[in-house]
Amino acid sequence: MEAARENLNNRTLAKIGLEFARLIYLASTRDYNTGRYYHDGLAFQFSEAVAAQTLSEAHKEVFTDLALSPLEDLVDELQAYLRSVGAESNEVIRAWERLEPYRVAVPTESDPLTTSFFLANVKIALAIVESRERATR
Repeated sequence: MEAARENLNNRTLAKIGLEFARLIYLASTRDYNTGRYYHDGLAFQFSEAVAAQTLSEAHKEVFTDLALSPLEDLVDELQAYLRSVGAESNEVIRAWERLEPYRVAVPTESDPLTTSFFLANVKIALAIVESRERATR
C-alpha cells in the first residue's frame, strides 16, 4: 500500500497543482455505478485491490483536508479551480449552482457531518467567487 500511495502521489497527484483539482480527479477514478475505484497504472503495477484502496484513501484524505480547511482557503482553491477548467468562470459558476457537480466529489464513506459541512462551504465559497467575479467585471 505504501509503495502504491507513493506512486500515486509522485506520478499523478504531484502534477495536479490544486487541491480541488486533486479532489475532482480522485472522485473521477470511482465508478459512479458501483463506487469502486480504478486506475490502470496502479492496477497494473500493484493489483486492482491495492489500487482501489490507495485511491479510496487518497480521496478521503484530500476531501477531509478541503472540508476542514478555512473558508478563505476553500474560496481561493475553488476560484483557482474554476479558472483552470477552460471555460468562462461565470458560465461554470452558473452550471455549478444549478447542477451541483461537486456533490460527486464526496467520498462514499465520508461521515454525514463532514459531507454537510463541505457541501455548505462549497455553496458559500461559490457565492463569494461569483461576487468577486462580478466585482472585477
